[in-house]
Amino acid sequence: MQDEIVPIWLPRLAARAGPRFLQIADALQAAVAQGSLKPGDRLPPQRQLAAQLDIDLTTVTRAYDEARRRHLLEGRGARGTYVAAPKVELTAVLDLSMNTPPPPDGVDFDDLLKQGLSQVLMSADSGLLMTYHLGGGSDCDRQAGAKWLAPMFGPLDSQQVLVCPGAQAAIAALILALTEPGDVILAEPTSYPGLRAAATQFGRRVIAVEADRNGMLPQMLEQACREHQPGLVYLNPTLQNPTAITMAQRRRKELAGIAQRCNTRIVEDDPYWLLAEAPPPPIATFAPERVYYISTLSKCLTPGLRVAFVLIRDPQERERFLVALRSFALMVAPLTAALATQWIFDGSADALMAGVRKEARLRHRMARDLLAGRYSGAGDGLHVWLELPGYWNCAQLARAADAAGIAVTPAEAFATGSGSVNAIRISLGSIKDRARLRAGLQRLSHLLAQRPESLDAAVV
Repeated sequence: MQDEIVPIWLPRLAARAGPRFLQIADALQAAVAQGSLKPGDRLPPQRQLAAQLDIDLTTVTRAYDEARRRHLLEGRGARGTYVAAPKVELTAVLDLSMNTPPPPDGVDFDDLLKQGLSQVLMSADSGLLMTYHLGGGSDCDRQAGAKWLAPMFGPLDSQQVLVCPGAQAAIAALILALTEPGDVILAEPTSYPGLRAAATQFGRRVIAVEADRNGMLPQMLEQACREHQPGLVYLNPTLQNPTAITMAQRRRKELAGIAQRCNTRIVEDDPYWLLAEAPPPPIATFAPERVYYISTLSKCLTPGLRVAFVLIRDPQERERFLVALRSFALMVAPLTAALATQWIFDGSADALMAGVRKEARLRHRMARDLLAGRYSGAGDGLHVWLELPGYWNCAQLARAADAAGIAVTPAEAFATGSGSVNAIRISLGSIKDRARLRAGLQRLSHLLAQRPESLDAAVV
């Protein structure tokens, strides 16, 4: 006897309620949650559902694919498509450790990706997309970079903008191009771990310069410059990773002035500027000849693009940078660069970034509510810096959180000197589902309220 098809359900499709395939998938998910569709029920064939809804078959196919991605459906070959049994997750780790942009609500990323790639393939020579590019990006890619940087700097000469495969590659290439083995790089006591990793690999020394709640202290930077004669100073002045501090304009001007007086150079790593609420101008606007500015798409759009733009004013230093970059990364994948360029020029990048910004701020409000009394974020960006109560130390809490199925990053991971503050970084974008993020923050809040001794007593 053949399986009977369940009576067809007909979701209401609204013209302004988002893509129709998502409306169908959402209706299917609701039907499963309400029990009107049960595990093992056989769904109608796609053509039949398309005819009933008077929509095209492709839309229903995409809806079924999306429902499979959500583990709602399973295919059984020629027998058809069935409602899947609930998936039991035995290792449901809630990852609050990775700084990635949150998925924006109402933005169909799959459609955005398909449309962007389709436009690229229609307008570009496929041969050029599959060969070497040695010049720091095509003219078109550099123009896209200048457009991306325009909110920070206004109109730019696109020849001063170089395209490279991510901010980490840019930092490494600047270290190679502008310093020698054994040189000192100055940074804040709590700073981006990728700097230390690159410096260590290349035989450079990172020395911490004292900072306050507004960033690196000018008088301490000047003293360190005179004492160590650094090859570079590394700063991340907007929504700093990990402290989430945004340096005030006055402090930026003071640090730029010191770089000029002490004849030193600053790497301004600024991945979050476009996510911040009314940030001050970059340090590079106050000392353009002394500052190398990096802006990546990974934190504003998606890490998968692996595209960053580097603003270098001097032509000889641009060439030195490219020589260094080619020694380990050669180039951005041309197809990826072309997609980033397409999105920047057709407005997709702005739309996606607006969605990321809106979602990030919503998640900050959630964190503020759930971590009452402990939240110290800036209200935007991708992360929260949480200083811990005295009865916890950061490494101990990270281990306890891991045992509770939550991944966080302890302050020691960001330390450039011998000491570190007692805090953890909580990333708000790495959990796609908002409800799961809420669950993770609630679990973490509960853990913070307990003392380690009470957890030790619960051993079984």
